[in-house]
Amino acid sequence: MFTRYAIYYTPAPGTPLAEFGAKWLGWDSAAGAAQPHPSMDGLDVAQITATPRKYGFHGTIKPPFRLAEGMTAQGLADAVATLCADAAPVTLEGLELARLGRFVALVPSGDASALGALAGRAVQELDAFRAPPNDAELAKRRASRLSAAQETHLMRWGYPYVLDQFRFHLTLSGKLEADVCERVQRALAAPVSALDLAPYRINGLTLLGEDDAGKFHQIHRYALTG
Repeated sequence: MFTRYAIYYTPAPGTPLAEFGAKWLGWDSAAGAAQPHPSMDGLDVAQITATPRKYGFHGTIKPPFRLAEGMTAQGLADAVATLCADAAPVTLEGLELARLGRFVALVPSGDASALGALAGRAVQELDAFRAPPNDAELAKRRASRLSAAQETHLMRWGYPYVLDQFRFHLTLSGKLEADVCERVQRALAAPVSALDLAPYRINGLTLLGEDDAGKFHQIHRYALTG
C-alpha cells in the first residue's frame, strides 16, 4: 500500500516528452526506475532537479493526499476511472518553457481554462478520498505566505493552489537562484524546441502512489474519453 496518492497529468509513456522529462528529472514514474541525467555543460542537473525528482515528470491535477479513514485504494482507482470516462480531452495551444518565480517549468500557452475546469472537477469530485492535512502539512503550506483565498482552499481542499488559484505546469526544477534559472532555461531551450508541443493534447490522467522512500509510481493512466 502506498503512503499517499495523487492525480497528475503525465505524458504517455514512450512519447518524446515523457522520455525527456524522465531523463531530465532522473525518475521515471511509469517504469518505477531511476534514469541517468543528461550532461549539461556547467549545470549540476542532479542538484537542480533534486526536489521534483521523486514526483516524476508531471503536471499536478489533484495534489498528493493520504487516504481518508474508510476509503480504499481500489475505491479511489474506480472513482478516477469514472471521472476520466466522463471528461473530455483538452487541447492546449501549446506548452512552452517558462520561469515561475524561482522554478523552471513547461506551462500552457494561450487559454488553459478547460484544463483548469478539469483539474477543478478532480479536486472536488475526488475530495471524499482525501484525509485532512495534519499540522506539519499545514505548516509547510503556510510557510509560503498564503493569500486569503489560498488559505481558504488549504482548509477546504487540503491544498492552496486549486480552483481559481490553479496554474498548470510541468515542473523542471526546484527553487533556484535567478542566474541559475536563466542558465537552465538557456540549456533547455534547444531540447524543448525539438519536441512537438504545439498544439498539445491532454488525453489522460494518471493515478500515482508514493512509496515508503518518497518516490511516486504510476498505478494506472486513464484515457479521457468523455
